[in-house]
Amino acid sequence: MNTEARLDKWLWAARIFKTRTLASDACKNGRVSINGAQAKPSRTVKPGDEVGVRKPPVTYTFRVRQAIEKRVGAKLLPDVLENITPPEQYEALELSRISGFVNRAKGTGRPTKKDRRALDEFTAPELMDGFFDFDDEDDDV
Repeated sequence: MNTEARLDKWLWAARIFKTRTLASDACKNGRVSINGAQAKPSRTVKPGDEVGVRKPPVTYTFRVRQAIEKRVGAKLLPDVLENITPPEQYEALELSRISGFVNRAKGTGRPTKKDRRALDEFTAPELMDGFFDFDDEDDDV
């Protein structure tokens, strides 16, 4: 059995990324770290290493139990890795799911039909009736 494996192969084999290309791109873009240091796709992992994977808004942390390069079934994952992600990260994930479209990045496109209706309801004129009374201002002059 191997005692070391390439990082991109391990991330794919441990089912953290769907393809090896996605795992390699994440490493190249600085979203993967080993023991706190950014890692290249060719970096080797060995049992005991802590691998951090940043998938905004969460940074997942895994401890390597077994260095593998061949993909295994989901039932065998507890033998390969240990998920040591802090609970605060999962709370941040839940908060981002609840927040909805409020945190939409600038330039990500037009609002959906549901978003448009929510905006229209918020700015509906019937809510503004009586709020501004412009006729009274003319009487003072």
